Amino acid sequence: MMRDRSAQDPPATISWSEADQHHSARWHSESGLLPPRRVVIVNDCIAADAAYRLACEGTGLLWRGDFQNARQLLQALARRADRKPDKRLKSASSPLELFHWHRQAQSQRARTLAMLLLPFSENHSLPLRRAPDVRQACEEAYGPGDVPYVVALRELLGLIGAHEWRKKGIEIPALGGRIHPHYGVFAPIRGEYLDLVAAAPLPSSAHGLPLAFDIGTGTGVLAALLARRGVARIVATDQDCRALACARENIERLGLNARVEVIQADIFPAGRAPLVVCNPPWVPARPSSPLERAIFDPESGMLSGFLKGLAAHLEAGGEGWLILSDLAEHMGLRTRAELLAAFDAANLRVVGRMDARPYHPRVAVVDDPLHAARAAELTSLWRLALR
Repeated sequence: MMRDRSAQDPPATISWSEADQHHSARWHSESGLLPPRRVVIVNDCIAADAAYRLACEGTGLLWRGDFQNARQLLQALARRADRKPDKRLKSASSPLELFHWHRQAQSQRARTLAMLLLPFSENHSLPLRRAPDVRQACEEAYGPGDVPYVVALRELLGLIGAHEWRKKGIEIPALGGRIHPHYGVFAPIRGEYLDLVAAAPLPSSAHGLPLAFDIGTGTGVLAALLARRGVARIVATDQDCRALACARENIERLGLNARVEVIQADIFPAGRAPLVVCNPPWVPARPSSPLERAIFDPESGMLSGFLKGLAAHLEAGGEGWLILSDLAEHMGLRTRAELLAAFDAANLRVVGRMDARPYHPRVAVVDDPLHAARAAELTSLWRLALR
């Protein structure tokens, strides 16, 4: 089960018995999972089938063995979870039904694999044999490690991967530089939308483009790309604290502090600009975890907010660039007619559109239940102006 936690909620705890003594620790779950009610101590001796049966029942498996063996057990659990595909996927009567059943199956798989747990000491120390030093990766995601806590191995591996991306960065050809994503901030690994922003004609101006707004900046990649294209000043907004820190670090690393200002705002900054760019989450569905909020936009909330507010923040003769995939249309989550009607209701007209085919690896995965939708997907840059 996943739920949102408010800032006033006390930290969740997890409890277990070990050596006839009661123990408890803080519970960490970036996916918003509640701690398992039942926890058993396991080590290298547990069989994969027994571990899988307990995990499917919702029993937490608190690991006390070798770290590398825990990784192997997680892989064994994943293989068992994948052996039994959801039969409903083959009988789905529509793309929409297929999407919802696929999401349910993925959510259940994630909950099962999240039952393999690791105990952390203070300062993010992992007291297991052959455990890597993960203190920096954990501090980047969680902050200071002031108390012991328990976290799923699957989440820890995500932290480690995000830490490596943050160190090495992602080469962005359209930018001529690297972007270093932080944990929990959507990484710009899909290059087609960046290519569209790099190629779209800027609104004409006799003295160059003095100002642009980048709405929902994330890593700051689009703000940096606009600066590289010659926009004199960019105001980049986001609500998420991790995204703000990530964008500021990337802008500083690229030497663009003098031209890009990153601020916390609910969609728009104050004022108007001749160019307003937004790349909202593309799928109008409820995220199953906070980490999915960059992909899933419940009831098209951010998209709707951008369109409804664009006219009030766009200068006369300016353009709003909406970068949006039509994947939701192919899955039956939104129609093209609904999107065009939203433009019209916001007093906007389309002055141009540029399309690109995705070339990310998942397009070629033919056994993906959503392959048909992914194969038909187009990413578009809609150039919108005031009517």
